[in-house]
Amino acid sequence: MKHIIQFSITKEDNIYTASGVDVPIVTEGKTFEELQDNICDAVKLYFEDEDPAELGFASSPAVLTNFELTSVAYGRKA
Repeated sequence: MKHIIQFSITKEDNIYTASGVDVPIVTEGKTFEELQDNICDAVKLYFEDEDPAELGFASSPAVLTNFELTSVAYGRKA
């Protein structure tokens, strides 16, 4: 049973995109704060009318985000 819903976050053309690592959830926002709100809304919609256990999750899973830094490679600018 999973206790964490993980998202990978990227930024391209001034749009932040969050893609679920183990869940089929994708959302975006113009700001990081908007993206956070959209992730919460998307997760709520994903679990709406669903039993989290049937989807392999604990009743209140945490959300973990990973942000990809594309302009930095090994401590130097790319």
